[in-house]
Amino acid sequence: MLKIDRALYDAIVGHAGADHPDEACGVVAGPAGSDRPERFIPMTNAERSPTFYRFDSIEQLKVWREMDDRDEEPVVIYHSHTATEAHPSRTDISYASEPQAHYVLVSTRDPDEIEFRSFRIVDGVVTEEDVVITEHPDPGPG
Repeated sequence: MLKIDRALYDAIVGHAGADHPDEACGVVAGPAGSDRPERFIPMTNAERSPTFYRFDSIEQLKVWREMDDRDEEPVVIYHSHTATEAHPSRTDISYASEPQAHYVLVSTRDPDEIEFRSFRIVDGVVTEEDVVITEHPDPGPG
């Protein structure tokens, strides 16, 4: 199950809508080992395509180094689908390389309906999970 704060949910949905008709992409970082999404990091779709996304390699290296420096990891990796349902494509599955991450997809095919779904993708196996939107950030342990 993905627990995500309303502000992060709104930021992901907003980014997906703003980049439409191209796919949007990014990550939400959180403390390493916590499974707690905290820091929204919108990224550039290097493909600038309505049917495919790819993180810009230089930007991705910078973001992943920054997460390492902050003892964070990508808790959520998100992107949008512009004309299809929010479900991982074969390409999405083949590119999934962070087994601990929640892979969030937002469909922008219908501007009047938000389709926000989360999946775990491990060794090519896709498992949909529930999404719980909280109204306040989880303060974590302690």
